[in-house]
Amino acid sequence: MDVPLKNDAEARGFAIVVQPDQGESWWQPVPANGYAEVRVSRRNDPRVQGFSHGIQVIAPGCYVRDHSHDANQEILFFFEGEGKVVIDGGEEHRLRAGTSVYLGPKRRHTFINTGDKPLKMAWVLLPGGLEDFFQGIGRRRRPGDAAPAPFARPDNVLEIEQKTVFAPPPEKPVNR
Repeated sequence: MDVPLKNDAEARGFAIVVQPDQGESWWQPVPANGYAEVRVSRRNDPRVQGFSHGIQVIAPGCYVRDHSHDANQEILFFFEGEGKVVIDGGEEHRLRAGTSVYLGPKRRHTFINTGDKPLKMAWVLLPGGLEDFFQGIGRRRRPGDAAPAPFARPDNVLEIEQKTVFAPPPEKPVNR
């Protein structure tokens, strides 16, 4: 049986290039404030499978609340600012430009900006889906927009989390 040969372009796959402020972006509510920008996901191209990637900016004095993911692995690279990550409610590590963090499924974690400038990280979630959460809780951000006044999470945040990539909250959540 003859197997048809793929042309060179099919064999190489595809490429996506996203410049700053070209990804979908959402202002984030308290306690993180700041914003999230999704750079590569199935929303760019349905051929993107198994992950999503973007950046998140946490405002000074703010934090990403304690959470975990049922089935997702998370890789983070901090490229600006300073802070700390708290894993499973007690294991603390310093965050600074150049720090990488890997978190497997069901590892609770929070990111706290301890500096006076934004804490910026690039993230990869495997499998993807974080983009749906950011859209669900955030407000659309466009390049050049001024940051809004801090705003509350939506009343249905637990429902949004359950429909996306988050594990159920613990009985006693850890908030810092």
